[in-house]
Amino acid sequence: MDWTTQDGHQEVVEPAPAQPTRHVHRLHLGSVVVAFILVITSLGLGVYVGHDMLKASSSAIKPVSTNLPFPFGNQGLGSQRRSRSSTSTPSSGSTSSTSAAVTKVADSVDQGLVDITTNLSYQGASAAGTGMILSADGLVLTNNHVIDGATSITARDVATNKVYKVKVVGYDVTQDVALLKLENASGLTTVTTGNATSLTVGQKVIGIGNAGGLGGTPSVASGKVVALDQTITAGDQGSAAGSEQLAGTIESNANIQPGDSGGPLVTTKGKVVGMDTAGSTGNQGFGFGQTTTFTQAYSIPINTALGIAKSIEAGDSSATVHVGATAFIGIEAESTTDAAATGSAFGAQGGASGAVIVQILSGTSASQSALVPGDVITSINGQTVSTPQDLATILETLKPGASMTIGYTSESGASATLSLQLGSGPPQ
Repeated sequence: MDWTTQDGHQEVVEPAPAQPTRHVHRLHLGSVVVAFILVITSLGLGVYVGHDMLKASSSAIKPVSTNLPFPFGNQGLGSQRRSRSSTSTPSSGSTSSTSAAVTKVADSVDQGLVDITTNLSYQGASAAGTGMILSADGLVLTNNHVIDGATSITARDVATNKVYKVKVVGYDVTQDVALLKLENASGLTTVTTGNATSLTVGQKVIGIGNAGGLGGTPSVASGKVVALDQTITAGDQGSAAGSEQLAGTIESNANIQPGDSGGPLVTTKGKVVGMDTAGSTGNQGFGFGQTTTFTQAYSIPINTALGIAKSIEAGDSSATVHVGATAFIGIEAESTTDAAATGSAFGAQGGASGAVIVQILSGTSASQSALVPGDVITSINGQTVSTPQDLATILETLKPGASMTIGYTSESGASATLSLQLGSGPPQ
């Protein structure tokens, strides 16, 4: 499918580099902006158990607000919920007619959206986000972090209220983009895409999505473009990666909320120019029953997101793009540094670097092997594993059903290897 932008611009911008530069790029106060991924998650076990059952080591990044999870379905997160009379907060000097105009734009965009709900059974949790329909037969664009760790996914078509089972076609963790397929879908209304390269600072934009994970009429938040081509560090405690750098993002002051992730940032003509991804604020905490005003919102340019989606649909796997089912071991792991901090016996003894096994799930490949909690995985197929993220990166290149050789050190300090056949599990 030719996913070019639909406003006459016939060239899809290439995705950002696989490893975004870490230098400061027109950022406030001379430092990398720290943003927070806006997906709603239920209160669960409090640990990450995802694609390869990893718990990422903590980074040196200091967040500007408390990270997720949030209680799923927390009604207090619905302040941006709107009826057709609109409850969006107008900017200074706005009139009621402006608010009505925003509502009219949102009404036209709603029909191409879905509310995404994921079951994170290994975490004992659920999550919610937003998706944009790209094809009448159900291809949907969203953020990778919306479906990260999901053991099952459903999507509600806003236009018809019909709920579909969802298959993950593929994803790019580094660029936070995922392509989904609604099963047995047809005749769906699609979003209208614009050209993100035509955006200018000060231009009015509108963010639309499933704020608070409440479903129903999509939320709306109007604002203006504050800056373009921004590099941010987006943090998500529900991700094996812990945080990620995203380059080339659109910064706006639209008050997008948790649950809006994967939703569209549109122009006043209703054309999608970005995919809402993260927000940051100086306020501390997201308490139960409370709302938070995000002073900065960040969106992935739609040209970039569509370029990645096109590669996924074509089956073009790469070092960053994963297509198809995700390889799965069945362990929860942490770094040796974290193991020492939490009192793990091996970590406390100052063992070699690697991924320390914290838990092994029953019925998985790992549970049928000689691996036990306390073992430290040090290599996969001869490739060195120094951190849990190294393990995640290597597994990203493997396929379910493949055999791999694991090198590990037992809690007693003995080195050993074993062969293990990978299962199929949640996306990373």
